[in-house]
Amino acid sequence: MKKLAFLVTLLLIGIFAFSAGEVVKAYTTLEEPLAKELFDRFEQETGIKVEWVRLSTGETVARLEAERENPQASIWVGGVGLGHVEAKQKGLTTPYKSPLAANTPAQFRDPENYWIGLYVGVLAFATNEDRAKELGLEAPKGWFDIIDSKYAGLVRVANPNTSGTAYNVITTVLHMFHEDEELTFTFLHQLDESIDQYTKSGSAGGKQAAIGEIPFAIGYAHDMFKLIANGAPLKVTVPMEGTGYELASMSLVKNGPNPVNAKKLYNWMLQREAQEMISKWFVLPVSKIAPKDKAPLNIEELRIVNQDFVWDAANRERLVERWNKEIGAR
Repeated sequence: MKKLAFLVTLLLIGIFAFSAGEVVKAYTTLEEPLAKELFDRFEQETGIKVEWVRLSTGETVARLEAERENPQASIWVGGVGLGHVEAKQKGLTTPYKSPLAANTPAQFRDPENYWIGLYVGVLAFATNEDRAKELGLEAPKGWFDIIDSKYAGLVRVANPNTSGTAYNVITTVLHMFHEDEELTFTFLHQLDESIDQYTKSGSAGGKQAAIGEIPFAIGYAHDMFKLIANGAPLKVTVPMEGTGYELASMSLVKNGPNPVNAKKLYNWMLQREAQEMISKWFVLPVSKIAPKDKAPLNIEELRIVNQDFVWDAANRERLVERWNKEIGAR
């Protein structure tokens, strides 16, 4: 009996150890419903549980930096691409060449395999048509329209300290003005007059416009189209002078726990099934194997500014600090 009890104990310990190892810890900047859908499906197919925390792009980079000596996550899924570039520059991520990487065009992945793009999302304006009608206002058509005094205090956008979306607004305007920083900040000061509140998350403004809390918001078009699909009275307009875009990407964390399972999740995210799930969320997938027919916008028909993710990432801290001093401190 003692021998049998001993063998049962060893078996239980072995099962527990195996189960405990079948986990991967992730940070994600995907919207929570999409993240849950993807990670639940991964667990169903692989038996590997994803323990995930949803953070904005800026929060993720800050946390990875704070945890540099003792990483708590192994993979970062989603998040504005320049955040992944910044994480690479700071030595927070590690290269990995997935066998599925070839399905992603070279312009959408790091040449040294530190990050890979998942989808593109373009900056746009959201207008609550009911609120706008009450105010006698039309949806803004461009950047120079939204800084008109008639929109004063009626627009919501995120804070660039915590949101990659908001920093993308800064760099979009900068590249629209051909890297003229003084002209850019003159514009941002004028835009500030239209802003009633800077939110923590890039998608928050659109959600608040959807319920009529604010008439107008700046964010990514795919977040707004999801709200419209759920019945929100929103109209989406892409700035006519040109717009920027995010390249939602994925990286492995340097020295993160469970690196083998992290690579399994990384590879799974690039498989057809995951790509099809992502494509249903109104974004523009970049993988060759992802269906494009569900995208509400055709990026080839849009006027896109000439972005430089490496430059944008290298200058992020400086530009955000200037924004803090001149605008955020108001």
